[in-house]
Amino acid sequence: MKYITKGAVLAFLASVLWAAHAQQGPTDPQIAAIVVMANQVDIDAGMLAKSKGQSRDVKQFAQQMITDHMSVNKLATDLVQKLQVKPEPNATSASLKKGGDDNIASLKKLKGAEFDKAYVKHEVDYHQSVLDAMDKTLIPSAQNAELKALLVKVRPAFVAHLDHAKHIQLQLGQ
Repeated sequence: MKYITKGAVLAFLASVLWAAHAQQGPTDPQIAAIVVMANQVDIDAGMLAKSKGQSRDVKQFAQQMITDHMSVNKLATDLVQKLQVKPEPNATSASLKKGGDDNIASLKKLKGAEFDKAYVKHEVDYHQSVLDAMDKTLIPSAQNAELKALLVKVRPAFVAHLDHAKHIQLQLGQ
């Protein structure tokens, strides 16, 4: 289980970093697809954790992930419509989708405290990877000022999510 989760996170980070080395990094339409998929992956995991989690803290955190990431996706969707940019699927967005699907499949096999620990561990790893990708690739590669501003604006929420997940992880004895 830990290897699949870490593998999914590492695959995401590797694909983002690969995109950074390919010419000048991902294009704005590719960044839009990455942002939407990164948020959707966490929404999906949050929905599963909300229904399957044991700890009240885990369930509340899962609801926060659903709410916050849906909000970011709405902001991103509204922006790309305003800019008339069509999100362009790419290797990174596909890797995110696969990693998210793998994570859900792994989590579905777990119950109780084991589920809670695995979900929260993934959230810590995932949010750290997303922050690394934002800082090293997505924000520097964004060409459109409004897209870059959106990424910068939502970054503190990802930091807060990471800190919150780490706090819950300590409470769960990890």
